Amino acid sequence: MTETLPFEFYFSPEFGADPYSAYAGLRDKGPVHPIDFPPGSSAYLVLDYEYGRSLLGDPRLSKDLGNGPEWFRDMVSAGNPVLAYNMLMSDPPDHTRLRKAVGKAFTPRRVEQLRPRIQQITDELVDALPEDEADLIDAFAFPLPIIVICELLGVPTADRASFREWSGTLIAPALSEEEAARRHEANAAVREYFTRQIALRRADPRDDLVTALATSPDLNENELLSTLVLLLIAGHETTVNLIGNGMLALLTHPGQLALLRERPELLPSAVEEFLRFDAPVERGTFRIALEDIDVAGTTIPKGSFVHVSIAAADRDPRAFPEPDRLDITREDNRHLAFGHGIHFCLGAPLARVEGRIAFETLLRRRPAIRLAVEPRELSWRFNGAVVRGLAALPVRF
Repeated sequence: MTETLPFEFYFSPEFGADPYSAYAGLRDKGPVHPIDFPPGSSAYLVLDYEYGRSLLGDPRLSKDLGNGPEWFRDMVSAGNPVLAYNMLMSDPPDHTRLRKAVGKAFTPRRVEQLRPRIQQITDELVDALPEDEADLIDAFAFPLPIIVICELLGVPTADRASFREWSGTLIAPALSEEEAARRHEANAAVREYFTRQIALRRADPRDDLVTALATSPDLNENELLSTLVLLLIAGHETTVNLIGNGMLALLTHPGQLALLRERPELLPSAVEEFLRFDAPVERGTFRIALEDIDVAGTTIPKGSFVHVSIAAADRDPRAFPEPDRLDITREDNRHLAFGHGIHFCLGAPLARVEGRIAFETLLRRRPAIRLAVEPRELSWRFNGAVVRGLAALPVRF
């Protein structure tokens, strides 16, 4: 058994900027490590690709709060109730019912129908970019997916600044009284917002996702509200990071950037490599062991939290040759950026379409794009949260 990692392991700026070096050092000591996160709990961090992939689809691990310790249920229910009742926090049969209700909006056919509108939004955002210098996150990577998910939901894009603030607060760990207070305020604000939107749709139905879910007999009121908040957050946070992290990877690997310009048909495999190389989601959301589980000779006791590190798994040298090398021609890229098993990301087809259109359009229309700062000067939005992406990406054209 290796030494228990402190909960602060996730919270240093150095880890946020480069988790891969930390994981490489841990991997030499084994694929499973006890970690004090959430603080005071029995919890384990899994770094290995094969073990991690298997655990993401293992029915012996539960996502249902009811199977967690009482203090954790109370903490989530009291501190983050708007995210406590969706498909990401449930097991079958509830998960099956909730995912089916939402899945109607994310069929491959529906996503393909959105392609022209996504292209139009992308073109408009590129049109609006300054001629000299811009923060690519604020000016491009954030607005694109938030406009798309807002139009799908049927909520005003004018409210996107509030959405961004609420999302960042709700997904970050609340380990202090001040952070807990901010989360409480964000919960109240987003609950009030979507309660109003639900009432409007029931009074005046429209052709949007809020209407479809608000009039569905398959969700109760808590599930409806929680599902809408999940869709808002998951529908943009990960794609922002895909675009930002992917552009940084390209701009710091000029040979790969030149290759993609020379061979644009590589774009689909390039997007998959961006997802693997610097995943938008650093680790899977919490899972709870329903029984004692042996992983690589380590017994994870019943009731323990299990954290599968997607970032570490996707840089596992036993799964990916030369994993620290960006290779947009990489074949058989079975990365875990969208998870695995029944909780595989429902919005993966949409994220892929948005990513491909974003990279293709930006590189075609702004071919002289380059970093405006040294990579070491960049800051990351992480702070122990599940998602990991750039706070800003200053570029010159």
